[in-house]
Amino acid sequence: MPNPRKLLFPFSVLYHVVTGLRNKLYDKGILNSVSYDLPVIGVGNLNMGGTGKSPMIEYLLKMLHKDFKVASLSRGYKRESKGFQLVETDQPAARAGDEPLQFKNKFPEVTVAVDADRREGIRELQKFSPDVILLDDAFQHRKVKPGFYILLTAYGDLYTDDLLLPAGNLRESSAGAERADIIIVTKCPSDLSSEDMKKIREKIKPGSQQDLFFTSINYSDKVYSHKDERLLEDVSVAEYCLVTGIANPKPLLEYLEAMGISPEHFKFPDHHNFSEKEIQKLQQLPKKILTTEKDFMRLKDRIRNEQLYYLPIEMEFLNDRKAKFEKRILDFINKK
Repeated sequence: MPNPRKLLFPFSVLYHVVTGLRNKLYDKGILNSVSYDLPVIGVGNLNMGGTGKSPMIEYLLKMLHKDFKVASLSRGYKRESKGFQLVETDQPAARAGDEPLQFKNKFPEVTVAVDADRREGIRELQKFSPDVILLDDAFQHRKVKPGFYILLTAYGDLYTDDLLLPAGNLRESSAGAERADIIIVTKCPSDLSSEDMKKIREKIKPGSQQDLFFTSINYSDKVYSHKDERLLEDVSVAEYCLVTGIANPKPLLEYLEAMGISPEHFKFPDHHNFSEKEIQKLQQLPKKILTTEKDFMRLKDRIRNEQLYYLPIEMEFLNDRKAKFEKRILDFINKK
């Protein structure tokens, strides 16, 4: 079936002119982009949502937090609070944002903050003397210039195959990828062949100073509640339903189906703020609720503990390239 959004292509041309002019003004220094003496790593994408930014930030936190004083800064999408906000483990997701709250709960020793104004957020974080700052979803925030850019694009939805908004999902032209130091194709099949990797490389055409990596999603073999854990293989359709509020639940559904689990699925938009009416309906379900870790952050204080479980995920590098990726990150940090 033809994509009706392609009828909006003339508006995409206009969008391209506006975003292209903005980027050119930053590139020429006419608009000011602030850089910093300390290492700042920006993680982002060109497409709208669903590329795996949270698993990437978590990978970096896990990799760095034992040897460096790390801070992370997000905008806290759909949070109810305003301005700069330090995130604490016991805060509601409505105040901190679901993903920053997830980071803080996994890495309580890390300074996690939210601020839509990245310059102001970094200024406040510098008061805590971090060794390195991770910027979440920061590729289009040109007012700040990270010393190192990681660009994510999802397998099966490459930015090279997409159109600009509103006909497609690109926030800016694919030429913006030139700013990246590393490009990562996320959510790949774990058995992605070398031939398929080569085809994708030919599409992306990374520059001579850019490294291209491929990653997959590694699901836990256990599901967790506040105080309990169970083997995923013990999850049954009769006992559990699935609730998601993420951009693309398809990989999760495919994984559960491969495990022989096809639960009733209640799908909500990405970062969905559940209403009281929706919470009441979920509480009345005669089954336990299985959800993502991000959704768990929004539901854990509103659904009774014994009813709510989540399935953690991690990002995994393919083709034995993990060491190469980590070396590039550490070389940048140590050089700064």
